[in-house]
Amino acid sequence: MAYDNPRKILSWAEEDRPREKLLLKGRAALSDAELIAILIGSGTRDLSAVDVSKIILQSIQNDLSTLAKLSVRDLSKFKGIGEAKAISIVAALELGRRRKEQERPQRLRITSSRDAYDEIKPHLLDKQHEEFWILLLNRANEVIRPVQISSGGVSGTVADPKLIFKHALEQLASALILVHNHPSGHLSASQPDRDLTRKLKEAGLLLDIPVLDHLIFTDQGYLSFADEGML
Repeated sequence: MAYDNPRKILSWAEEDRPREKLLLKGRAALSDAELIAILIGSGTRDLSAVDVSKIILQSIQNDLSTLAKLSVRDLSKFKGIGEAKAISIVAALELGRRRKEQERPQRLRITSSRDAYDEIKPHLLDKQHEEFWILLLNRANEVIRPVQISSGGVSGTVADPKLIFKHALEQLASALILVHNHPSGHLSASQPDRDLTRKLKEAGLLLDIPVLDHLIFTDQGYLSFADEGML
């Protein structure tokens, strides 16, 4: 296909136009549906790649954060989306998430619960199951590194105190912050959450590695034990 005559665009198949639009006008000129259409490459006998992309986006109210939560199996339920196309979409969104993570400062200083939430957000955003993480801090309250402790089901995960403080000791951490997510979006602390926090706080005092906070993370916000006077 010759690309040297932009006036021929209207004669091209619709699923080919997003690629040419990107070349002629730049990536910012494309809609979300057109960008997804480039990822999937082709549509069906009755629907163009853009049409298929619009159907996917309409099903999630055009929310790209919701799209990032869909699995390969979820995406494959749409007409015209096989496993290979679904994998392309999932891979592209994961690259976007990783880019956002790399753009963060390497040694963020934690001065508030909001700082801790922003630091852990790239790791827990869009998760459909519970995970438990810790932020290891140096004496200046700078993040040495975030560490995943466990990954569980939809309604629970396990946080082993021995494993938590093993990581803290190995990294010579001076303090730590506990974080676990609630995929349900509910910002409330259960009694097991409170009991675990108390247990880990007591262990931290013995080891001179204080637990500064425990965040319950959701995509829309967080609950801080320290801010709420529960620590």
